[in-house]
Amino acid sequence: MQSPRLILLCAILFGCNTPDKTTPIRLHPDNPHYFQYQGKPALLITSAEHYGAVINLDFDYAIYLETLAKDNLNLTRVFTGPYVEPAGAFHIEKNTLAPLPEKFICPWARSEMPGFADGGKKFDLSKWDEAYFSRLHDFMKEAEKRNIIVELTLFCPFYGDHQWQLSPLNPINNINGGESIDRTHVYTLDKSGNLLSVQETLARKIVAELKGYPNLIYEICNEPYFGGVTMEWQHHIADVITEAEKDFENKHIISQNIANGSEVINDPHPSVSVFNFHYATPPVAVKHNYRLNKVIGDNETGFKGNADSTYRKEGWAFIFAGGALYNNLDYSFTAEHENGTFKYPATQPGGGSPALRKQLAVLKDFINTFDFLEMKPDTTVLRDRYMFSAAEVLSENGKQYGVYLFGKGPLNIRLSIPAGTYSVTFLNPLTGESHAGEAVKSDGELALTTPPFDEDVAIKIVRE
Repeated sequence: MQSPRLILLCAILFGCNTPDKTTPIRLHPDNPHYFQYQGKPALLITSAEHYGAVINLDFDYAIYLETLAKDNLNLTRVFTGPYVEPAGAFHIEKNTLAPLPEKFICPWARSEMPGFADGGKKFDLSKWDEAYFSRLHDFMKEAEKRNIIVELTLFCPFYGDHQWQLSPLNPINNINGGESIDRTHVYTLDKSGNLLSVQETLARKIVAELKGYPNLIYEICNEPYFGGVTMEWQHHIADVITEAEKDFENKHIISQNIANGSEVINDPHPSVSVFNFHYATPPVAVKHNYRLNKVIGDNETGFKGNADSTYRKEGWAFIFAGGALYNNLDYSFTAEHENGTFKYPATQPGGGSPALRKQLAVLKDFINTFDFLEMKPDTTVLRDRYMFSAAEVLSENGKQYGVYLFGKGPLNIRLSIPAGTYSVTFLNPLTGESHAGEAVKSDGELALTTPPFDEDVAIKIVRE
């Protein structure tokens, strides 16, 4: 890998095309399992709101983004507007994706005809709402100045008729006519009536509007494995984005949501750089698809209770398995609680809290103490893996090792590490407290005793 000094010298002497603050986030050229942003290696780690920050006029996104920045997190995920939820959907209290009547804003302008299913006037799919795009631009600017990456999700399937009844794409909610279609046909190439051209036009409009933002990733569709979304349609939208940016000096990367849990990816679209999974614990999605040499992400969590520890451990395990993007779905962010302090009920389908965000910031800080571009997942280092509820290891053989363990300690562990002298640091992922032990020697096997821990422990081992 080129050193920063060599890259700088190359740029001075030969005018190399080195990234600057105007270059969009991209896969790192030296290790495409990770990102590069503003010329530096990057991972994206966050605990973020339920995707309604732009479309919900009651949501003060400036406070929200400032909260993420203060919590040392660097990612948010946002929906664009074709999809909106009714109040109470999925048992979510104060859902940011369920704006109050008259508080929903989307890319299309309202007409003069009353009759939108959730109150107010119908939409005109032939006209843009400039107030929406002004809000979208301002959101992107506020995120950019705080070094927060925005994963902008263009579309989302309709899980049930109650969501389809609220969509501006539904003929009952717009003045543009068109045949009545089933919600499972909306995101297809051959059954959506005139909606495919509307979707293409929206994608091109957003690409044109957001041309200059470096802190942007386009995600094609949230959870396309529900609601009849076809793979052909997803690939078509990827082509539309790529074609719309073909003359841009700086192009944005595209992400695709693959599955809940895990799935082996075959025949990936060549324009897709990030493959996202939901509820990806244990992190076998990374292991199944690491061969693609692209970023693997876990960009939605939940449905496993409200406990912070559940989603802390999911994030730590995913990153130490070789993932580079983790987004906990944080229900403590709502309108009126944009600082992430809402006390949600136990019926909420996930978690999130100020305490969890601090724990994920510990993860972000810890992984950045490594030269992680040189590391890769390693299943050969840790001996006696049966002793642990779960264990993940990143390594650069003979030089640096990051170990993350579920279980309860203290534990005596053995690691297969080349002979040499190593410094060892133990870290408590819950508190961020670290303990550096004395230098230890390996003769090909390194024996360590961890401090006491109740749920998990992280270990840094670096050759001296």
